[in-house]
This record gives sequence, C-alpha cells and structure tokens, in this order.
Amino acid sequence: MAVCGRELPAELRERMLAEHGRTELRLGPSADRVAVMRVLRRELGIGLGEVRAVLEQGYGGTLPETELLARRLRAVGVDAYAVRGADEFS
Repeated sequence: MAVCGRELPAELRERMLAEHGRTELRLGPSADRVAVMRVLRRELGIGLGEVRAVLEQGYGGTLPETELLARRLRAVGVDAYAVRGADEFS
C-alpha cells in the first residue's frame, strides 16, 4: 500500500510495527543539535518541548518513517541513520 503525502493509517502502522518491529533513529556523536531540532520540528510537526523529549528518549517508528527522517537529517549535514529491529532506545 502506498500513502502519498498523507500520514499512514494507524491500523496499518501498528500492523507494520508488529510484523517488522521498530526502527530507531540514531545520530552520530558530533550531530549538530540545533540542526537536529530544526528538522525534527519541521518533519514531525512538534514544538520545542517535544523535540527535547525526542532527543532524550529517542525516536522510533516504522522503517520508512525513520529512514525518511534520517535522510532529511543527512540532507542538512547531520550523521543520522535508521537501525532496524530496535525495540528499546539506548
């Protein structure tokens, strides 16, 4: 199923997570925190408080969601990648 320009329906997202597991967003050790915050705010549509929580707790989702976010971060020079099968954040 392709969902273009819209959010993935919740039941399909949950099914993908159940079948394939979560994918975690990982940032390189020298990631520019300001650039990361800008991208997270723009891409996730969240405020500064929520961005700080994401940075502290980590971000995980389906592989396509996480890889897209990692690509957006790499486009602004942030070393970011998606790690498949991540059930917990380190």
